[in-house]
Amino acid sequence: MAGSRYAYVRNFELPDPLLPETFMVLRLDGHSFHRFSDEHQFTKPNDTRALALMDHAAKDLMEQYPDIVLAFGESDEFSFLLRKSASLYNRRASKIISTLTSLFTSSYVFRWASYFPDTPLKYPPAFDGRLVLYPSAREIRDYFSWRQTDSSSLQPITAEIAHCGASPHQQLVQHNVLGLGATRRGKHNPGARHTQGAYVVRPIGKQTRLALVQGTVSKEKHEILFARFQVNYNHLDARCRKGSTLVRQQIEDGEKLTSMSGPDTESAPRLRGRTKPRAQIVVLHCDLIKDEFWDARPEILSG
Repeated sequence: MAGSRYAYVRNFELPDPLLPETFMVLRLDGHSFHRFSDEHQFTKPNDTRALALMDHAAKDLMEQYPDIVLAFGESDEFSFLLRKSASLYNRRASKIISTLTSLFTSSYVFRWASYFPDTPLKYPPAFDGRLVLYPSAREIRDYFSWRQTDSSSLQPITAEIAHCGASPHQQLVQHNVLGLGATRRGKHNPGARHTQGAYVVRPIGKQTRLALVQGTVSKEKHEILFARFQVNYNHLDARCRKGSTLVRQQIEDGEKLTSMSGPDTESAPRLRGRTKPRAQIVVLHCDLIKDEFWDARPEILSG
């Protein structure tokens, strides 16, 4: 950069290096996606196209940045784990957050037409990003357990929500499960109109609905959902119960890859057998809380 008498303004830029030898977790979250999903008429309660689009954008990010060893997403949110030894952009926080958030967002827009060919974008989507440092593998496991626990209670039950991602509180409130007024049977409820399973149903306001679900545990929410919608939590799609987990999986030596352009294997190009293993990014819908996932992939937390 050429020197000039104006160059002094660079002195106002503050350095923002991140602590070395710590895990970095970048979490991206859709900005005002409830409105975005309504405007683009996402299928409710679940739009698998929207969820698959998020997975694809996350995969694009992992392919561009090998330091990302794990990604987990649900609804309009994705978390990315960067290895402890990562020196990406000299560990400058602003550079990492801005660049990775930008790439994810642009990939989401770039891939949009592949998943929504008949729905043009009405306005640009936006994602916000934050980066948090964690000192050890224990905090990393607890972080992803926290996000999956959040996801596992995010049942896509209501036709009011536009994606697999509203909390049980939001689902029960927005779909009027509690908008109809679910209260425990046995309590005096002179305004009750009819009963669903173990709950008395009556019309109530939004604030009362919120109060009714505050403090309830997942089991109670599942009971309400089953009583009102006859939906068994364990029968829901694994993507919505467990979210999407992206990892790098090694392809064995000499393994051949077949068609890369669809079911027409006669005309589709084929790749020759590889002599060296290579990593392939795969999408799983699995349990991140138990030990099995981590025991099978020790390289994720090895640093």
